[in-house]
Amino acid sequence: MKKLLIFAIFFFSIQSHSQTFIKFNGATALLAVPNVGIETSIGEKTTFSFDVMASFWKSFNGHNPMEFYTFTPEVRYHFKEKYNGFYVGGHAGPDIYRIQKWNYWDSNYYEKGFGYRLGVTVGYNIKLSDKFLLDVFVGGGWHQGFYHGLYNDGTPGRYPEDHATEYNKSGEWMPYRGGVMISYKL
Repeated sequence: MKKLLIFAIFFFSIQSHSQTFIKFNGATALLAVPNVGIETSIGEKTTFSFDVMASFWKSFNGHNPMEFYTFTPEVRYHFKEKYNGFYVGGHAGPDIYRIQKWNYWDSNYYEKGFGYRLGVTVGYNIKLSDKFLLDVFVGGGWHQGFYHGLYNDGTPGRYPEDHATEYNKSGEWMPYRGGVMISYKL
C-alpha cells in the first residue's frame, strides 16, 4: 500500500511538473509525526492538495497508544495568486487510529477505530525562491469516529463504558491539522 501511494504521487508529479510542489511538514516532524504531501494547479487560482500524516507511536509515555493515519485531499482557493499569499481550502478525508483520548490518560482504556473529517484549512504561502515556498496553515472541522473501547493491558473485551453492540460513534468539532509545510517545486 505504501509503495503504491509513493508511486502514484511520483507519477502524478511527473505528469504535471511545472505547477506541482512536494511538501514536508517541518512542525509535525519535530514530534516524530511525518506529514508529506503534493499540491498541483487545477485552475487560475485553485490548486489540489493531497497529504498523508502518520503517527507510528505504538505507545506514548510507555502505555498510551498514539497511532493514527490521516489522508487529506483538499481543493484550495488562493486569493492573490497560486502559491503566494492567503488561501482557504475545503477537505474531506478518512483516518484510522489506535489512540488514548485525553480524558482517559490516567486509565487503562484506549480506542481503536476509523473515521472521517470534513473541514476547512486557512493558510498563507510565502515564496522563498523560484523553487521553494513555506505553507503556514491551520485546519479543523467535523470529525466522526467509529471505534471500539478496549483495555490497554491486553485484557480481552471492551471496557465497561463501551455499551455499543457494534461501533461506538463519536462526533465533534475540533482543530486537527496545522503546521509549516516546506514545499519544493518539481
